[in-house]
Amino acid sequence: MALTEYSVWDRSTRIFHWLNLLFVLALISVGTMILFAGDLGVSNDGKIALKTLHVWIGYGFVINLAWRLIWGFIGGPYARWSAVLPLGRGFTAQLRGYLSTLGKREPYAYAGHNPLGRIAVTVLLTALLLQAVSGLVLAGTDVYMPPFGQYFAEWVAAPDMDPAQVRPYAPETVNEASYNEMRAFRAPFIETHEITYYALLILILLHIAGVVSTEVRKGGAIVSAMFSGRKHLAVPDEAVKEKH
Repeated sequence: MALTEYSVWDRSTRIFHWLNLLFVLALISVGTMILFAGDLGVSNDGKIALKTLHVWIGYGFVINLAWRLIWGFIGGPYARWSAVLPLGRGFTAQLRGYLSTLGKREPYAYAGHNPLGRIAVTVLLTALLLQAVSGLVLAGTDVYMPPFGQYFAEWVAAPDMDPAQVRPYAPETVNEASYNEMRAFRAPFIETHEITYYALLILILLHIAGVVSTEVRKGGAIVSAMFSGRKHLAVPDEAVKEKH
């Protein structure tokens, strides 16, 4: 059967995807070094340097993610939330129909995300959003960096100490009682950040497995479509869902 080309992923969506991949890989790499800094024998100065680097990479990650959230309202038809989130009339029926084709080479394909993919992307974006929010809070509690660093520095600063002089791993610059209160406030954010870190590792592997599996079973040049923006489907035109 002849291949039919469908324009699917707009340029902004493609740029977000590959930038997000680079940011996430960099954050996981640096985050893993921070998580096991004690086992690696990293000094306090080294920890500060790693955390500072992690935060700067995180800023790029957050800006990129924020743009994708906005683009979901103003972007191309396949980038819109109506085409991404597992919501809307008929979605349950679509999901049942798609699940019935798993493991089969039926002439049934989606130009955009298939129903199972919409669920997976939503879970992945939710995890990324949790990391972004918790990470911004931790940037303030750990190394007193924006956007909340000034607030936390003022909270924990020792009496007569300029909050701008508060430094991580410098107990002489903080009030011990206030610092302990801040650490208690921080606890659920660090727990969320760590749990989501492990969840993201699993989700990324599942995402890769899902893409490879769909590519093999349904075709469509899924990976290359994230470079070119175009999918090529060897199915009858009437069997392609989400056409615009």
